[in-house]
Amino acid sequence: MNELIIELTEINPRDFFGLQNANIDLLKKYFPKLKIVARGSKVKAYGDEEVLEEFDKRLTMLLDHFGKYNKIDENVIERVLQSNSREEYETPVSAGDVLVHGVSGRLIKAQTANQRKLVELMSKNDMVFAVGPAGTGKTYTGVALAVKALKEKQVKRIILTRPAVEAGENLGFLPGDLKEKLDPYMQPLYDALRDMIPNEKLESHIEKGIIQIAPMAFMRGRTLDNAFVILDEAQNTTHAQMKMFLTRMGKNAKFMITGDPGQIDLPRRVISGLKEALLVLKDIKGVGMIYLDDKDVIRHRLVKKVIAAYKSIENVD
Repeated sequence: MNELIIELTEINPRDFFGLQNANIDLLKKYFPKLKIVARGSKVKAYGDEEVLEEFDKRLTMLLDHFGKYNKIDENVIERVLQSNSREEYETPVSAGDVLVHGVSGRLIKAQTANQRKLVELMSKNDMVFAVGPAGTGKTYTGVALAVKALKEKQVKRIILTRPAVEAGENLGFLPGDLKEKLDPYMQPLYDALRDMIPNEKLESHIEKGIIQIAPMAFMRGRTLDNAFVILDEAQNTTHAQMKMFLTRMGKNAKFMITGDPGQIDLPRRVISGLKEALLVLKDIKGVGMIYLDDKDVIRHRLVKKVIAAYKSIENVD
């Protein structure tokens, strides 16, 4: 009797096997001549070589589908097992705004007119500045575009960075090693990634360096090739930091710079690198700029009111 062993990598077996191994039970019904065992992160099948080859082909198709959509169910399994080609079983996507299929098949979309403009700008330019207040989806949309580019093999890695301005001299007093000290400042980037990439795959990508999350200081001296790079909280960069970052751009790279000029944490009299760059680069071909506003806020409805209230005070000043 022949044996086939397939190990699931970067996938949570419970998600793939289904509740109480329901997905595996369905496979058994379609392949009654095989003995199929799912245990740990492995699927083992025993039987005739010809049937095993067909099972291997169908299981690989299911794994590919799960890798793309982060979800399979009974309908998907039946389509895959009964189809002759990928085109026959691929899930049709009616909404053109879908950027990626997140965890549990969640659809990650551009939700506002300006977010859709941001997506369009990114497709036409290698460097884009996305500026606007809190909650307008700048970072989240940027991370979604980066994950999309990685999934579609347009780039080989994602690099996410932000200045750890808030840390300042207090950084040394925080517990842990350097990574543990800096992780709190990178948390919004981790949060976005966890919505879009299953935990096992995300950890694997970070371990292999396919996804890198680092403070600005770690960018110095590097040439960033074949990468989708996002500089978040760019309003807290200085002139020197912004110039250093922008000149890291290598071949086949996409750069997105996001920030809110209304939330600058730099010392007084220090010019924001973001504000300066928006003026200096505004006429350069290949550099896109978009300004989001309170109409793009997709957080709690009160956030819009908070932004409007502070704007009225600042306008009076």
